Amino acid sequence: MNIDPQVVVYVSYQGTPGARFDRDYYVTHHLPLCMEAWNKYGLQRVSAFFPALEPEQEGTIAVCECVFRDEAAMDASFSSPELPDVMADLPFFTDILPIRLRGVAL
Repeated sequence: MNIDPQVVVYVSYQGTPGARFDRDYYVTHHLPLCMEAWNKYGLQRVSAFFPALEPEQEGTIAVCECVFRDEAAMDASFSSPELPDVMADLPFFTDILPIRLRGVAL
């Protein structure tokens, strides 16, 4: 049996459609910052998703899918010296605290 060692982490932002979240900045600056910071540790790709919400409906306003080479790559990235720089970028696009979730196949 061939088991894929890749690890997928989803970073979600919960709020309302009126919450401050600059999608353009997120896609054009923050995600490339993550790739630059963590590619050397084994981050292979990032993708952004923006679920549709009805006006004033609370829920997920953004999700980032981070695909790491393996568990060691994920651990190295989230404990790297670059982590504070990545986290310091958040106020430039949102005031929502991100939630990290690890995807596990069922």
